[in-house]
Formats: sequence, structure tokens, C-alpha cells
Amino acid sequence: MRQAHTQFVGGPLDGRVLPVAVNLAERVPKEYRVPVPAHGDVAAQVLVYHREEVRGTDGRRRWRYTYQGEG
Repeated sequence: MRQAHTQFVGGPLDGRVLPVAVNLAERVPKEYRVPVPAHGDVAAQVLVYHREEVRGTDGRRRWRYTYQGEG
């Protein structure tokens, strides 16, 4: 399966670049959900990131995820 190294902006993953599986059109999913297991007295949660289009300096279309909160 093909993957694209995708930047995350905001939230706990801010500044990280992670490999994300792409579809046949070379796009990452519109929404990326990160399950966070319960730890101690903190309940389990799901972090939600949404895809955003970004143009590179060469004019090519790229994708990144922006933090939308807990879902």
C-alpha cells in the first residue's frame, strides 16, 4: 500500500510528519482519527484531524492535517 509523509498541525501531533496510506488518486483520507487509550484516571479519547490542501513552493498540491479536537 502506498503512503505519503503528511504533516500534522495543532494538537498533540503538532509538527510531526507521519506516513499515511493514500488512495488510488494519491490523496490521504479527509479525516484522520487517532485513538488514545485510557491512562490512569484519564479516559480514552479520539483525536480528530481534517485534511487541508497546501500548495508547495513549486506549485504542487500537497496535503496536511489540522487538529479539530476530540471526537
